[in-house]
Amino acid sequence: MNGQHRKDIHPGLEVNIILKKDQRSGVKTKGIVKDLLTNSPYHPHGIKVRLTDGQIGRVCDILQR
Repeated sequence: MNGQHRKDIHPGLEVNIILKKDQRSGVKTKGIVKDLLTNSPYHPHGIKVRLTDGQIGRVCDILQR
């Protein structure tokens, strides 16, 4: 799963995200989804989410179903 479809992501899901500051380097941050911030059903760069620790970024990998 690559995190481009909103229907695949829900609160409580463990994911890897790329933070805005890490977009050039591609460094991934692991966390649990708290909120979905992208309203559209699809986004080519990944759905934007807020993690339980407050970090915001785009989902690049879904680690658990």
